[in-house]
Amino acid sequence: MAERENRRGGRRDRDEAPEFADRLVAINRVSKTVKGGKRFGFAALVVVGDQKGRVGFGKGKAKEVPEAIRKATEQAKRQMIRVQLREGRTLHHDMHGRWGAGKVVMRTAPEGTGIIAGGPMRAVFEMLGVKDVVSKSIGSQNPYNMIRATMDGLRKEQSPRSVAQRRGKKVADILPKRDDAPAASAQVAEEA
Repeated sequence: MAERENRRGGRRDRDEAPEFADRLVAINRVSKTVKGGKRFGFAALVVVGDQKGRVGFGKGKAKEVPEAIRKATEQAKRQMIRVQLREGRTLHHDMHGRWGAGKVVMRTAPEGTGIIAGGPMRAVFEMLGVKDVVSKSIGSQNPYNMIRATMDGLRKEQSPRSVAQRRGKKVADILPKRDDAPAASAQVAEEA
């Protein structure tokens, strides 16, 4: 008996400190007309992330709102992807994402810019842990398509380390040399 209580207590402790944050993006109420009147159902769209580079989204349908949210959250946790972030705050490079009629553009941003994104895209970036990004949704304003297009773009992201590993080179060989640009411009100024 004491063993069971300990096991339950351990499970309860784990649930009290969740490792994932979640954000409810949209709730849709649908109705079905039947002989006695109308039956309502709810569809929920939830984004889940650890705010350290992992994010996922899910949708759930049920007769009650809390049940729909629970189903969506469980699905989101199962479908999480990992995204490499530069300096833990922004994307490594500019990206385009597309899903159906939903198109999104995501760009890296200097420190202090903040998250410039609308509605569903903002939820994805906040749950991902991005601090600085500029993004624009072009096309469909449907939250489902916007989130799927955003996730499509994030899946395309590649860090310099992964590219270097795939090519069999060093990271320094792949990244552009930033020290040469000021020296070259100073040399051109001296010649003129």
